[in-house]
Amino acid sequence: MTWFDESRLDDETAIGAADLRFRTLAESGSRVRRECIDAADAIREAVGRLEGQARPRAIIAAGPDSRLLRAVLEPWCPVPFVAWPGPTLPGWAGSLDLVVVLAPDGADAGTASAVAEAVRRGCQVVVACPPTSMVADHAAGRWSTIFPIATRDQLATATVVLSFLDQVALGPSADPEVVATALDEVAIACSPYRDLSINPAKMLAIALADANPLVWGGSVLAARAARRVAESVRRASGRTALAGDVEQVLPVIEATRPRDVFDDPFAEGGGELRPTLLVLDDGNEEPVLGEHRRRLEDAAASRGVRVETLTTEAPSDVARYASLLLQGTWAAEYLRLGLVDD
Repeated sequence: MTWFDESRLDDETAIGAADLRFRTLAESGSRVRRECIDAADAIREAVGRLEGQARPRAIIAAGPDSRLLRAVLEPWCPVPFVAWPGPTLPGWAGSLDLVVVLAPDGADAGTASAVAEAVRRGCQVVVACPPTSMVADHAAGRWSTIFPIATRDQLATATVVLSFLDQVALGPSADPEVVATALDEVAIACSPYRDLSINPAKMLAIALADANPLVWGGSVLAARAARRVAESVRRASGRTALAGDVEQVLPVIEATRPRDVFDDPFAEGGGELRPTLLVLDDGNEEPVLGEHRRRLEDAAASRGVRVETLTTEAPSDVARYASLLLQGTWAAEYLRLGLVDD
């Protein structure tokens, strides 16, 4: 039988045993700074190459990590944008187009194939990957620039590419220092040595201790963060954790048996895991998103489903995404820490 021992969240011995995982989360901001500093010369080269040229006809984000770029760029990009996660490129891609690739580990054969195809067709190519990797080997070409990556952190890798796109007016504001500062603030607030009573990630872990989370983010970026947070919860706890849009989450809430205050939690079936709605709020105030949130919260109230909210005051879209993602990941790690087998 697995149960949640919240005393472990402030226990130095338990925290010490999980030090590597917590340290990895705490260093998220420093990884963003490191990667952007190391890639600064390559970014300047790529920016200089595009100066004086016509704006690319289209941007193609290639490789399996292209979905994060799509979440950031689709609402903003001033030219047609397409995410192409497969091992090839669209048939129309050519020398007028810019191909951007995130390859944090540089070892994916499909991504290497897509990069090689972009070079063969004469596309402008920007690849963020380890400089000695399969993808880097296939990226060599006259119109290619490699942004060197060392930490293999997906968010840091994306920030490098988004910083470049910001500087050439093809993406939203993505100042690496703003992103890193937002991550540092989360790391301070969620530190394992910060008491349970004032630690938002520990409190969220307790709220999720007896639940199967339903994670919802209204905007495109918040929805992307919701999917990543749900993945973290699944890995940490082995429980069902779902993320989706309102039409996917709402039926699950509506199908939940209303809570009975007289239920005995120790009776057979009384300890079942109920859904908890986790809302990722990035400050987007579009009326349609507000209406979707009200529908979810009203349904939750009618079924006695607990609602938890993650918020952020970070000043840019990318920083808000990073903040919400890291808060949810900290909570998942505290959930892992507190779960013990009898």
